[in-house]
Amino acid sequence: MAPSSRLQPPPIPVTPTIQTPDDHDHDHDIDAGDGEQGNVNHFAYEGSTLLSPSRDSFYDPNRLSPVAPTFQNSDFLSPNMATSSGGLSENVSPIDIPKPSSGNGGAPNPFNFQTQIISTSPVKPNVGQRRGHKYKHSSISAQHQIFQEPPPRPPLALPRDLPIPTVKEAWKSMSKDQRRRLYWCICHLLIAVSVFLSAHGSLAMTALSHLVFFDVGSALICVAVEVLGNFEVWKRSSIRHPFGLERAEVLAGFALSIFLIFGGFDLVSHNLKHILEGKGGHTAHHPDPHEGGGPRVPNGGLDMASLAAIAATLVSAYGLRNHARISKVMRVSYLAHLPSVLSNPFHFLTLSTSALMVLLPLLSIPIGLLLDSAICGLIAIAMFLLGVRLAIAQGLMLLMSYGGRSGASSPGKNKDLGVADVVREIEAEPGVEKIEEARFWQVHYGLCMANLKLSVAKGCDDAALSRLRARISNLIQNRLGEGYGKGGSLRWEVSLQMGTTGRY
Repeated sequence: MAPSSRLQPPPIPVTPTIQTPDDHDHDHDIDAGDGEQGNVNHFAYEGSTLLSPSRDSFYDPNRLSPVAPTFQNSDFLSPNMATSSGGLSENVSPIDIPKPSSGNGGAPNPFNFQTQIISTSPVKPNVGQRRGHKYKHSSISAQHQIFQEPPPRPPLALPRDLPIPTVKEAWKSMSKDQRRRLYWCICHLLIAVSVFLSAHGSLAMTALSHLVFFDVGSALICVAVEVLGNFEVWKRSSIRHPFGLERAEVLAGFALSIFLIFGGFDLVSHNLKHILEGKGGHTAHHPDPHEGGGPRVPNGGLDMASLAAIAATLVSAYGLRNHARISKVMRVSYLAHLPSVLSNPFHFLTLSTSALMVLLPLLSIPIGLLLDSAICGLIAIAMFLLGVRLAIAQGLMLLMSYGGRSGASSPGKNKDLGVADVVREIEAEPGVEKIEEARFWQVHYGLCMANLKLSVAKGCDDAALSRLRARISNLIQNRLGEGYGKGGSLRWEVSLQMGTTGRY
């Protein structure tokens, strides 16, 4: 068959299209047009967004949806099950189908999108904060008790610190006797000032005033010690002050020893300047009190300033005992045979100088330049020597050392033994084989300590060791201390560590 000469219509494209509501509007517009609606419809569909499906094209009310009831048209598959006859239950209310919003024209959005506001404040880094797992509160720690709380500690036997009294509290705690002693110290100070002002260029009287000032300082320290003794902090040990505040007295005594040393240097410098003035053709800057006018005290007269110094020294020596502890630290043996007051080197120096200054005018002995300089030089040397010795003794005490003598005892005489002699006596004790270590030191004026490590013989029971411990403690107290029954205040605390020879 010959092919037909008639034109065949163009093929209709079979491209799948998705119709949108906009396409319906286009259809209505095309239908209302002219006769070329067939061609226009094809081009309209081809120019539309065929591959851009809208949300409404996919909406199927019969599908499973979280917002639309699925079984609304079925009587048998509805969640509100029918009766056995297949009819709906009369008591069951119909299901409300949510209607689409009029704005969008489609199903509601199942997702709840809310606007989130991001803070513009700067982010704080977690620097220095602990990160990671807290093992104490973990399940492993709770089940197996790996990390346990420490047991509660018992309270300390010593307090951490004790309150230090103020000046107002110290004044209120003073008794009548202590206040009288304080008033006497003020009077003693006024006497020292009067002696210094009455010197009139006399070097000997200037040296005597230095001694009286030293006595005043020692008396004030004694009063301060008695007042501070009213408080618990003075003698009771604490963590902050293991030996109380009694070592403060040692520090004050060390300051007095420095005053003595510098006082001696001052007197020597004044003495040399006084002697060298006028030598070599130079005119003296200060007039010589021994030349020109009369003497400071007329011949046969009584030096009242020196008498006042003697009286003040005796009152302070017997009433306050201002140099009692210092003299025991120095252990001056060449004055031990003198009376109690004169056995103290400081009292002896002050009383002897004052008595000499009183006797010279009474004996009508003129005090010239050479005699005055000689007396001043002797006092300066004595002050320097005593100050150095006192500074060494108290410096060793501040350094927790012991400055006892180590001389051997001679037969027929009762002398204080030194540390070496005491160690030899301890080694001679029955049951002691060897002394491994021996340490002795003095804490303050009233307390010394001795720590010993001994090697004892094997086979000693507890009773024998206890008796040995008591004998060694008594030996140290009687030899190095002042002994029991002598009224001394120096106490020795002895700690012993004993063991056999093989143990050490």
